Amino acid sequence: MKRNMLLTPGPTQVPSRLCQALGKPIIHHRTPQFQAYLKEAIEGLQDVFQTKNDIYIIASSGTGAMDASVSNFFSPSDKIISVEGGKFGERWSEIARAYGLDCHALKQEWGRTVNIDEIKKLLESDKEIKGVFVTLCETSTGVTTDIKKLGEVMARTDALLIVDAVSGLGAVELKTDDWKVDVVAAASHKGLMLPPGLGFVSVSEKAKARMDASTCPKFYLDLKKYKKVFSKPDTPFTPAIGLVVALTESLRMIKETGLENVFAHHARLAKGTRAAAEALGLSLLADDASISNAVTAINVPDGIDGAKLVKLMRDTYGISMAGGQAHLKGKIIRIAHMGALDEYDMLLGISVLEKALKELGYKFELGVGVAAAQKVFNED
Repeated sequence: MKRNMLLTPGPTQVPSRLCQALGKPIIHHRTPQFQAYLKEAIEGLQDVFQTKNDIYIIASSGTGAMDASVSNFFSPSDKIISVEGGKFGERWSEIARAYGLDCHALKQEWGRTVNIDEIKKLLESDKEIKGVFVTLCETSTGVTTDIKKLGEVMARTDALLIVDAVSGLGAVELKTDDWKVDVVAAASHKGLMLPPGLGFVSVSEKAKARMDASTCPKFYLDLKKYKKVFSKPDTPFTPAIGLVVALTESLRMIKETGLENVFAHHARLAKGTRAAAEALGLSLLADDASISNAVTAINVPDGIDGAKLVKLMRDTYGISMAGGQAHLKGKIIRIAHMGALDEYDMLLGISVLEKALKELGYKFELGVGVAAAQKVFNED
């Protein structure tokens, strides 16, 4: 059987322990047994989100959580700022406009961090702005936003701070409460090491006060329905039972390791990967000040087709990395460090990357990338 290893920024590898949890016999969701799983899942998520806020679990992808984060706190014609520094920042704008919001898209160069001073100026110049939408880790570029700094700015306003943490949760630091984040959207299939299918939305007290005033149309993703049964705990509709059961096991794994150790582990894998890229003569898309430890975006060498590179690694050697999106298609590759990956996975991926680059005609000394990563991984 051909290898199928995922070094993609979602979905990520599902470890055997979670595969076993996913294979447990189904139980009914309106039972004390499932309520116990749901309670454990919520408490575990609160630890990872670093919040005491309600966290609502919905059966959806991360985009469903993002959708709910727009429709439940705003009304048509409300003014909002959406930071577009990549494909998923653009998604915030697309969802906001679908609900009729007055969306000011703050465009950033892909690969560069959010200009928080510019957001501050916009908020000061227009007191009618009701929300700012940003991305913790922009998967398409490998850039991380300074949510702490932005939260300090937002806390002095009436506007809500809403963060897409689909790719960041469980991979990079996010202190929801300390950083004054009002709404966080996240999902199961990245740092939490599960298949796609669960969306999560954390809601601050400030954001809860907005829910009753929202007039955007909604039914399945109406978070007031989830809020009503949250304390039981229960869900308003049939949940993704097996995924919730496995989620409790995922959160146990993270707790056993320790959240700070998880972040340090991802940072180490990222550092090794970047050392390999440098040794291979490859540059990074993101600048040093904003680079993410969840995923690294690497510029493809001149004369090499990035789409062919990704296809060769996947279809011939069974190693999946992600290519570029939109105008970066064929120009970058993206290597994830999140979830159930270790240094041996990264070394294998770098080795196959070298092999594929050599086959496509890139000139370099074979093995230098692996050696550079190995040197990082062997550091104390």
